[in-house]
Amino acid sequence: MTDQSLRSLIDENFLEYASYVIKDRAIPHIDDGLKPVQRRILHTLWDMDDGKFHKVANVVGRSMQYHPHGDASIYSALVVMANRDYFIDKQGNFGNIHTGDSASAARYIECRLTGLAKEVLFNKEITEFVASYDGRNQEPVTLPAKIPVVLLQGTDGIAVGLATHILPHNLGEVLSAQIAYLRGESFELYPDFQQGGLMDVSQYQDGNGKIKVRARLESRDDKHVVIKEIPFGTTSEKVIASIEAAIRKNRIKVAAIQDYTAERVEIELALPRGVYAEQVEEALYAFSDCEVNHSPALVVIKDDHPVQLSVTEVVVHCTDKLVRDLRLEYEIELGKLNDKLHYKTLEQIFIENRIYKNIEEKETYAAVIAAVHQGLEPFADRLIREVTDEDVERLLQIKIKRISRFDINKSRQEIQEVLDRIEEVNAFLSDMIGTTIGYLSNLRDKYGPLFPRRTEIIGEIEKVDLSEVAVQSERLSYDPETGYLGTDVKGEQTIACSPFDKILVFMPDHYRVMSVPTKMFIGKDLLFFDKADKTTVFNCMYREQTSGLAYVKRFVVDKFILDKEYEYTMENAKVLLLQPDPAPSVKVFYPKAKRSRVTDEVIEFKDQLIKGVTARGNRVSTKPVTRIRVLASKDDHA
Repeated sequence: MTDQSLRSLIDENFLEYASYVIKDRAIPHIDDGLKPVQRRILHTLWDMDDGKFHKVANVVGRSMQYHPHGDASIYSALVVMANRDYFIDKQGNFGNIHTGDSASAARYIECRLTGLAKEVLFNKEITEFVASYDGRNQEPVTLPAKIPVVLLQGTDGIAVGLATHILPHNLGEVLSAQIAYLRGESFELYPDFQQGGLMDVSQYQDGNGKIKVRARLESRDDKHVVIKEIPFGTTSEKVIASIEAAIRKNRIKVAAIQDYTAERVEIELALPRGVYAEQVEEALYAFSDCEVNHSPALVVIKDDHPVQLSVTEVVVHCTDKLVRDLRLEYEIELGKLNDKLHYKTLEQIFIENRIYKNIEEKETYAAVIAAVHQGLEPFADRLIREVTDEDVERLLQIKIKRISRFDINKSRQEIQEVLDRIEEVNAFLSDMIGTTIGYLSNLRDKYGPLFPRRTEIIGEIEKVDLSEVAVQSERLSYDPETGYLGTDVKGEQTIACSPFDKILVFMPDHYRVMSVPTKMFIGKDLLFFDKADKTTVFNCMYREQTSGLAYVKRFVVDKFILDKEYEYTMENAKVLLLQPDPAPSVKVFYPKAKRSRVTDEVIEFKDQLIKGVTARGNRVSTKPVTRIRVLASKDDHA
């Protein structure tokens, strides 16, 4: 085999494999919102349905006649769907979505279809079937779902070079969005999670973009914080593990954690001495899984291709499909009603007018058929279509017992009921938009109250400043004798900080911003260090050494790149004063000279405008400055 043919073979097989994983395993279809394994499970439950619960082990076994990938994937997919509560009714231990506990073995738990599933997912007459993987059975290509299942359940899937992350939504809100679309009104849909929590949708982009989900915290008192709801995608165990990790890193101060989670989440945090609830809440959001970000990507199979859509596009597609499916169902029902009306009318004419008497002396079957046709001819105007031989054969199969007990009034009543239903169906077909709105409204009224919104939508959540909420557990010190700065340095100049703080240091000829160092040589001429704050105003006076002229300025350090050195004075300058606000008063001294009346002057920094850090500043005087003295009180001005 040549290199070219081998490459071609690999390319072809890889594309087939990728296509198979995308279409037949990982990505849901937009029409019914299901992956193949989910569709096969629901189809199996429909085949098995008798109103009673079935052992999950039996359901898994029956599903294997459609699904070629073993029982483990079927069992896990069934448990996930059952815990969504929409389409599978469960009995037994199906695990706990709050704690992350797994379900019992398949032989111990039971399930069946919910009423909602039976009402909106199945109709054999409008379902397209194909042969199963072994050719022994027929399975649906997609279920004729009447609601946007893909939005209700949500799903995750990873395929070859493609992934989907669809968030679940609220049933009542989805149905309301469909109704709004049919009425030509605008609508907005946001995710809703069984775990509840608080949600920021400011960066959500109609099924894509980004959302933030927070736990719901309650303060029973100043010393206890209780987590009542957790973010989607986490469990109580994961949240507790993340809090414990933050405690070990000294980012959160918590004395004890008690987990009382069962059917509802309840995690109690007891706080140590000197720490209060309001201090801990922001830290929990910053350093634990009490706040989680999700970046949804609404990727589905549509027209045999994977596409990324918006929630609005999914609602539009599914609603348009619902209109078509309801029309098809009513047209099929209308055809059946017309057939029923035709036969009941034939039966009534055949028995009331004793047409069966015409066949008593006929010697051949053909003659019998002809005699019945002839007997029905005078009543052709009462029939909705021509009489066929199949119609006659059906009449001839009526038993004598039924003829003798034929109730004319009952027959007329049944015919009238069929006529009334035909009129009703024709009315539905004449206004399919109104019919569809009525159908969705009935679903919403019937099932919407069973699924109230659990996740509260709040305003934009401001990004938590880690340095503000972190415990100030580090002691940053400077030793002027050695020139070292760091948390492992012993020195008289010390500040409290956290590992997330940025440290601003001023040297005589430059400044820079750095992360908190463990031990770093800075130099013995350090002028100032503290946590970087973009709002702090610095007061600076320096002297140009050649001319002796002094300059004064006020500035803030609001822009910087970590570990980059920046100049803040001119070349060949000596810093005479550098300190943050409050603005000081400084007495400057000039050289004594003959005929010079002014030998000193007071400079008020508060009178200086705040300028950029690179600005030269205002010149103090045309005279050189020999020295300065910072004034501590009004008496010093004299």
